Amino acid sequence: MRQISMSFFLKDLCLLFKTQSEASPAGMTHVFVYGTLKRGQPNHKVLLGGTHGRAAFQGRGRTAEPYPLVIAGEHNVPRLLNVPGQGHRVVGEIYAVDEQMLRFLDEFEGCPDMYQRTPLPIAVLEWEGTRGAPRETPAADRTVQCFVYSTATFPPEWLHLPYHDNYDSQGQHGLRYNPRENR
Repeated sequence: MRQISMSFFLKDLCLLFKTQSEASPAGMTHVFVYGTLKRGQPNHKVLLGGTHGRAAFQGRGRTAEPYPLVIAGEHNVPRLLNVPGQGHRVVGEIYAVDEQMLRFLDEFEGCPDMYQRTPLPIAVLEWEGTRGAPRETPAADRTVQCFVYSTATFPPEWLHLPYHDNYDSQGQHGLRYNPRENR
């Protein structure tokens, strides 16, 4: 019973953040991706072409605080565990997305069951974007508020897996991601 009410709470939380997102003047919301959605990774294609809404690459960043980024589960999925202060400052990419893309990403990421979408400050490493940029374009070493898909509920042993600061599906970790289409 408790798990069901937690699921409803997390769904309500996702809906709340959909309406209270820090959007730019163009109506775009910032999302930070650190895993298979990054450029050159297996799921990046869902951000392209406009089929699921608009997504515009803005730049590279890293979490302002350390987080454990682990590769876990039977499909070797990268997961940012929602345990601030532990792990590394995780490197990823910042995108400006419209509401349609944000709804698609919630579904794609299994929000709120597999991942939860939470706002986090992201330190900007490089900023290229102009469309959907905040009122002031952030310079390197400034932060921008982004939604991040993190894992709040996980088996305790995941905290003992190796932590990564930058995910690559073909990385030296040797844990090959199993794409959705092969499952």
